[in-house]
Amino acid sequence: MQPARRLVALAVGSGIVQATLMCVAAWLLARVLFLSIFEHVPLARVSGYLLALLGLAVLRMGLAYEVRRASFAAAVRVVGSMRHRLLEHVRSLGPLWLRSQSSGELVTQVMDGVDALVPYYARVLPQTALAAAVPLIIFLVVLPADWVTALILLVTAPLIPWFMVLVGNAAEHASQTRWLHLRRMGTLFLDALSGLATLRQLNAAQRMIQTIADSTESYRRETMEVLRIAFLSSVVLEFFATVSIAVVAVWVGFRLFWGDLDFQRGMFVLLLVPEFYLPLRALGTLRHSRMEALAAAQSMAELLGMPLPEKGVEKIGRCCVAEQIGISLQDVDFQYAAGRGVLKQVSFDVPEGQRTALVGPSGGGKSTLLDLLLGFARPQRGRILVNGEDLAEFDMNVWRQRVSWVPQRAHVFAGSFRDNLLIANPQVGDMRLRQVVQACALDMVLKNLPRSWDTPLGERGYGLSGGELQRLALARALLRDSPLLLLDEPTQHLDADMVQQIFEAIGPMLSGRTVLWVAHNLDATVYADHLVVLDAGAVVEQGTPTQLAHGGGLYARLLEADERA
Repeated sequence: MQPARRLVALAVGSGIVQATLMCVAAWLLARVLFLSIFEHVPLARVSGYLLALLGLAVLRMGLAYEVRRASFAAAVRVVGSMRHRLLEHVRSLGPLWLRSQSSGELVTQVMDGVDALVPYYARVLPQTALAAAVPLIIFLVVLPADWVTALILLVTAPLIPWFMVLVGNAAEHASQTRWLHLRRMGTLFLDALSGLATLRQLNAAQRMIQTIADSTESYRRETMEVLRIAFLSSVVLEFFATVSIAVVAVWVGFRLFWGDLDFQRGMFVLLLVPEFYLPLRALGTLRHSRMEALAAAQSMAELLGMPLPEKGVEKIGRCCVAEQIGISLQDVDFQYAAGRGVLKQVSFDVPEGQRTALVGPSGGGKSTLLDLLLGFARPQRGRILVNGEDLAEFDMNVWRQRVSWVPQRAHVFAGSFRDNLLIANPQVGDMRLRQVVQACALDMVLKNLPRSWDTPLGERGYGLSGGELQRLALARALLRDSPLLLLDEPTQHLDADMVQQIFEAIGPMLSGRTVLWVAHNLDATVYADHLVVLDAGAVVEQGTPTQLAHGGGLYARLLEADERA
């Protein structure tokens, strides 16, 4: 922020110098008119004054350009810094917090909200400083030239900011309401766009279109209300500024007529009076931009005020460096702030180099365990040990570099099919890439893509099915060559034959690597070395698939229900 402050100070300083030069130019112009009209001095004798006026005009133009350049440069730096700060704060809040938020509202805050700060830093903030400094400079210049005019300026100047405050209070409330509506409208539009297929299937698309249209119309009315108040404020300011200039002009005219004031001083004062009110009038026209920026800033302050998740005593750079990773959970308790997703004294081991599957009814806490292992959240009680060391003391950024994760919903980035794979490991060779693609049964997918490896995939995955997207995420995890793989239902949307084909193909790639996966598809559990069964946040049984299948417990009942289905 320090460079931005210097740029704003440079813009304000340039404006002050420009105002000072304007006072000099006004005196030169008044002098030229006096000599030419009343002293009948030839043009050649005042040419020096005219050249000086020309030089001052060029210099003032340069200073005006510098004011705009420096102020906009400051705005760009502030906006970039603020957007980075917001994104870093959102990243620190973590995926668990993001899951409970509206993407549309966040996008509106980070994009539209930050962009609303540009007019404030580029124009409002420098103009506020100039509105205080320039009138003071002109007042000090006018005072020795004509104390009566200076007294009129001193009396009328406070009226303009006073009326700005009176009119602006209502406008500020209306602007905050408008900004809140914009956030909600962004949420509504993005939700409707994301669920367009569902809306069409339920024959609700027209109703949603009408809802968006009503919201847009309401936003239009609120915007027009803000503009109406802003225009009213500008009219009030223009009126009082014009009346004040007229009072000075009439009074100077009468004094010239009575002979109490000579022409040169009178013209000098008349040239400066409009410039005295100009910064205040310009500030009034920017009132709307200021209110919009303040409303957006308040929204961003609320986001930045979100408390970050509690962190343990992380040691920078510290992490497990062993070739193989073993995990032990000891009496782990966890509960979300909303009271859901409870884990109760969960204890089990994930042996190094083996495959462990988490099974059980939905809502049992299986995905929450993966969140804890990824460092997205921390246990309220208990410990998670990695090769005997407490995970809470690890540097999470270093730890996650040793983990490959497949979420339930794989995200596809804007890029080609190849790019979406190489994002996991840009240095991987073509041979290794083709080997992993074939193991995950993605080679047939490639054949159906119009441009094969170079087919661009958007966030919808270019028509890839849910199972194909999940296999794409699994291929990413394998390409990372991490010693620990955390897989959240990697075989969903796949039939039994495809599950068998994939696990037999990737079996050699998993050799020596620790794998923990959430398995709703029980067909895949036969490939696990160890099963942990969770129910209502507690471990109810664990053992090998063969032992539990004949043990008569929850896993056996789930198998029977799966066979009947």
